[in-house]
Amino acid sequence: MVQKVIKIGSSLGVTIPKKELNELNIVAGDEVEISISKKSSRFAKHEQLLKDLEDFMNTYDQDLKNLARR
Repeated sequence: MVQKVIKIGSSLGVTIPKKELNELNIVAGDEVEISISKKSSRFAKHEQLLKDLEDFMNTYDQDLKNLARR
């Protein structure tokens, strides 16, 4: 998920969309772990695309092989 950094008072922060809060059952006061990286280069976008493709292929490997045999 990509979120914009926004100004909150004299600080900066990001929000978590309600859909994700509901799906993960997160409420005010819960502690969450986040990973931060700056989305600034085309390389980072390609790197994420390759990771997503690898995850897809690992998940659907057998299905893709079955389709290729048809």
